[in-house]
Amino acid sequence: MSNSARILIVDVEPHIRRLLHGTLTRADYRVTEAGSARQAMAEIEANAPDVVLLDLGLPDRDGLELLPLIQQKSKAAVLIVSARDATDEKVAALDLGAIDYVTKPFDTEELLARVRVALRSRLVADGGRASIEAGDVSIDLVQRRIHKKGEEVHLTPKEFAVVAELARFPGRVITHDKLLAAVWPRDYERHIEYLRVIVRNIRQKLEDDATVPAIIVNELGVGYRLMGVAG
Repeated sequence: MSNSARILIVDVEPHIRRLLHGTLTRADYRVTEAGSARQAMAEIEANAPDVVLLDLGLPDRDGLELLPLIQQKSKAAVLIVSARDATDEKVAALDLGAIDYVTKPFDTEELLARVRVALRSRLVADGGRASIEAGDVSIDLVQRRIHKKGEEVHLTPKEFAVVAELARFPGRVITHDKLLAAVWPRDYERHIEYLRVIVRNIRQKLEDDATVPAIIVNELGVGYRLMGVAG
């Protein structure tokens, strides 16, 4: 599913990575892997994951040392998945910003539930909500699905990224620069005309009349705003 949340598995054990990769892929997440702290930071830089599943026993740096580095570079929610079960280790990880702590061996269904919680927590931390209603359009930011009048609407990944950025702060204007940075992470790709084309395509799919938008409205020279939000 092209709009699925991005999950990075950071674990030194290949068989654990394979298990997690299969479990998460079957749940429609987009999954990448790293076997060391160095690889993890490279993946975070390249792929901007939504959630990081972090083992503490990495070969080149302790996971507890890696936590602050991840938070400096990323907004990802970090879920510790470790064989270490000492209370002080868990407290230290949570104090350093981890969203949760799962001890190996783990139940895969429980881990999937913790991942869903981590995604919701990330949205709350960003000031947004897990799902919202805007007119007759419903936006589920966790499952990354959009429905209009009960029918699922397909958006491209970049189209969804624009909608998601607006939906995290419903009713507030989001500047062109912020939207461009969210959708095109490389500076040289950030052209306002690209954003205008994406918004035009979104309106064709979500608005009753794309020429008179009521859901995604333009703030001239500033940005866009998601309107018609219930509650």
